[in-house]
Amino acid sequence: QVQLVESGGGLVQAGGSLRLSCAASGRTFSNYGRGWFRQAPGKEREFVAAIAWSGGRTYYADSVKGRFTISRDNAKNTVYLQMNSLKPEDTAVYYCAVRNSPYYSDVGGTASYSYWGQGTQVTISS
Repeated sequence: QVQLVESGGGLVQAGGSLRLSCAASGRTFSNYGRGWFRQAPGKEREFVAAIAWSGGRTYYADSVKGRFTISRDNAKNTVYLQMNSLKPEDTAVYYCAVRNSPYYSDVGGTASYSYWGQGTQVTISS
């Protein structure tokens, strides 16, 4: 099974930048698409961004489009989330995930993903 190891979370002032990384490890590796989700206290887990592993097509939630960029390094089995112009509303636990299908329908639905990272805390202060 795939394990996802995340890094890069932390505390950043509003307007700052942060880059999250998520590397896949374990005895099973999937080249299906990847996604980033986030969950703030008392709120539902919400979609942030996704990327197709082969073609690299990207998808973004309206709340982050223009500020966040998702990318991947296929050779390193790693996906990144570059977060710029951060706002206090971006404060959440961020999770990376691997899709459960080679297809790309419902990219923002949690049910479309099979493997999840442990989550990394991102806190934006004002």
